[in-house]
Amino acid sequence: MCGIAGWLDQKRNMEELGAELSAMSESLRKRGPDEHGEYIKRHFALLHRRLSVIDPQNGQQPMSTLYDGEKYTIVYNGELYNTEELREELRQEGFGFGTRSDTEVLLKAYCYYKEDCAKKLNGIFAFAVLEECSGRLFLCRDRVGVKPLFYHTYHDGIIFGSEIKAILSSGMVAPTVGEEGLYELFFLGPARTPGNGIFKGISELLPGEYAVYEDGRLQKTRYYHLTAHEHEEDEIQTIEKTRYLLTDAIQRQLVSDVPMCFFLSGGLDSSLICQTAANSEKYRHQMIDTYSVEYAENQQYFQRSLFQPNADYEYIGMMVQSTGSRHHEIVLDNEKVVEALYPSVRARDLPGYVDIDSSLLLFCKEIKKRFTVALSGECADELFGGYPWFHNQDILFEDCFPWSREQDIRRQVLKKGILPRGEEYVREKYLDTLKEADSLKSDSKVDKRMREMFALNYYWFMQCLLERKDRCSMWSGLEVRVPFCDARLVDYAYNMPWELKAYSGREKGIIRKAFEDILPKEIVYRKKSPYPKTHHPVYMKLCADKVREILADRSRKINSLISAEGVEEIIEHPDSLRSPWYGQLMKAPQILAYLIELDDWLENYHVTIEM
Repeated sequence: MCGIAGWLDQKRNMEELGAELSAMSESLRKRGPDEHGEYIKRHFALLHRRLSVIDPQNGQQPMSTLYDGEKYTIVYNGELYNTEELREELRQEGFGFGTRSDTEVLLKAYCYYKEDCAKKLNGIFAFAVLEECSGRLFLCRDRVGVKPLFYHTYHDGIIFGSEIKAILSSGMVAPTVGEEGLYELFFLGPARTPGNGIFKGISELLPGEYAVYEDGRLQKTRYYHLTAHEHEEDEIQTIEKTRYLLTDAIQRQLVSDVPMCFFLSGGLDSSLICQTAANSEKYRHQMIDTYSVEYAENQQYFQRSLFQPNADYEYIGMMVQSTGSRHHEIVLDNEKVVEALYPSVRARDLPGYVDIDSSLLLFCKEIKKRFTVALSGECADELFGGYPWFHNQDILFEDCFPWSREQDIRRQVLKKGILPRGEEYVREKYLDTLKEADSLKSDSKVDKRMREMFALNYYWFMQCLLERKDRCSMWSGLEVRVPFCDARLVDYAYNMPWELKAYSGREKGIIRKAFEDILPKEIVYRKKSPYPKTHHPVYMKLCADKVREILADRSRKINSLISAEGVEEIIEHPDSLRSPWYGQLMKAPQILAYLIELDDWLENYHVTIEM
């Protein structure tokens, strides 16, 4: 994986903007610590930071080629999992190749197919191709949205980058947040509306979207979206195809020229990835390395709940024995988890998933000491109905985002009169997303609602988790692949009838059935449990102390927005919350941590608030 950035301007001379371009490149150093490259001409600049994974000797970027009288130059962040098939297809059309890198394959695929190349790609990616003679720029993001791509357009040009910080570093965009951005932060955060960059003037390409910048205009096209069609396979065929698609996705993602490891939580998703890898031809004669995360003294304070019915440590040992892996447990200190809230903001450029982010940041930092690539089990729950809100009938048909059902606690932290349209704003975003849920006239009431729930989770909850995984792993230069995000699997899951998806009435039932013969019985039937959080009371105390320090400093920007009385109520009565702020685990300690991150973001990004 890598970091990319670029700047096109019809009037400015890019060759005179050395300091600005250097700052943009430097801002992405952590994404690509191995090499950096640049391609700068009078009116355009392409920048690249490389994390070497495939063909380290020959995959340098920006990469250029001549084809049919035009010079094409690419900067690319990602991995293609159908590289060899696409390479062979292009060979049949007369193309030759001088490297083993997927970058060269992608570049020549664009030369030949232009925009249509996007539909041929199986992988996770964000890339830009410049056609130098015409001055045409093509931007593209993968179907599922695993890799990010932000941009800013203005009268004479466009700036783009893998992260918001690259655009801010150009000096062309002021770090300003308006009323819309505040609605996003306080009523939807840590999620954000697809395409919304929070800062004024910054947007993001949607999953499955490409854009062409030409003659001063940006034209965007959705080349992929969720599409309903009849499910034609019977029960046995569905089980077999689910197993084939996921196994094939895992095996394609085992390709790497650098050391690879696997996240292992003891849950169904990571376990089947680890077991499939351990059974693969690649690892037939060697051990896989697995990693798990835990918090100091967490076993002592663990509390069972509807969303977290059991602890991971009870099951990890079973999978270590089953896979024969060399296992590494990373135990995180709670004080360090709190302190890592601050670099988590730097990694994400926004307030985020608080200790779920900061712990992953620390976890990935430890893994990077030995490995450059990892596989993880994210997104199975969104695609195959793993969360409780898919199965609780009272929640399923509630007309709202199921992970943020109430706005009362969000309203409580705000001063009276601030952001009066918050609830209406959330409602609008919810209804807009339902329009994305393509359906069939033959769908039952349950299947139609399940398509809506799929779309809600796919475009919102899943994107929040993918953003977290990308930023927190790439902050340490660790590439994390997510086999469940194979677009073939997404399409298949979207059109699978609920009675098959929830096979035997279980969350992710079809996955359990498809892989029951390779996993321990206890893993197959384990109740869904999310990414672990700390239960230690010291975490709550540390967050409360920091929030009180913020409240006591009236010069802090956040104090113009939040209610000291409302926040103090959360500190004094943490168990009174009726539902999480967001998701399953954002309770009182995490709400306080979110305010800590908001404060840090406002101050250290020098954000100007415009209401």
